[in-house]
Amino acid sequence: MEKLFDIIHEDADLLVLNKPAGLVCHPTKGDEYSSLISRVRLHLQKQVAVGETALPSSIFHPPSSSPHLVNRLDRETGGVVLVAKNPAAAGELGKIMESRAVEKEYLAIVHGHVAAEQGTIDAPLGKDGHSRVVIKDCVRPDGAAAQTEFFVVRRFFRPSSILNSPSSFSLLRVLPQSGRKHQIRIHLAHLGHPIVGDKIYGGDEDLYLALVENRLTAAQRARLILEHHALHATALRFVWRGREMEFKAPPEAWFTEFAKEVPSAKCQVSRDT
Repeated sequence: MEKLFDIIHEDADLLVLNKPAGLVCHPTKGDEYSSLISRVRLHLQKQVAVGETALPSSIFHPPSSSPHLVNRLDRETGGVVLVAKNPAAAGELGKIMESRAVEKEYLAIVHGHVAAEQGTIDAPLGKDGHSRVVIKDCVRPDGAAAQTEFFVVRRFFRPSSILNSPSSFSLLRVLPQSGRKHQIRIHLAHLGHPIVGDKIYGGDEDLYLALVENRLTAAQRARLILEHHALHATALRFVWRGREMEFKAPPEAWFTEFAKEVPSAKCQVSRDT
């Protein structure tokens, strides 16, 4: 594998990547290419071994052998991931993340046409004690406070292989105001518009169990519509060392292809804001 990932930015302290959907952040039982952090180590080792670097030699120094993921994304969520190359940078960036002084922006494709042009979902989150999926959380009154702001970018239709009529979808710009586990996915499902392809919060959690148990059928895949859930971390903004930093990453082709306008009388975009 020659290409480990798409690099958005790199300097002596920071590596910013566009993580592809389907790649876990932390090591699994797979090979050295099976996780994002393992690929990061390969990238940094290659720089040291062959002297390959796009950085000016005056500021380049051998990276730490223990790069640190400053933020993490779910396996199926693609987008911007920050990697600190050394302990000092990891400590500084970690404090910024903990202080919530970071603006995170996502794109999501959800089922149905969201009625409001924009809104804020304010619903506490906690463990779903009734679910067979151990990692599943839910909206519950005794949960941790969580808020998610959303804006409708586009409402559109797509042909359906399951239904006789076209299915409706919305492309949303999403700004989480807190950082709870699975927050965006849970909140949008709570709104009545689950993310396309979401195997846990899409309405039938057996789809997730079927995936991890390697028994997902062709019919179940068709119901999911997309191989990965349609959530992409498109931007991160924060102030670091007195500088305003902004890193952006475009969604993958399968995401943009599904969300684009379809020139058809029955499957046309109903509004583009």
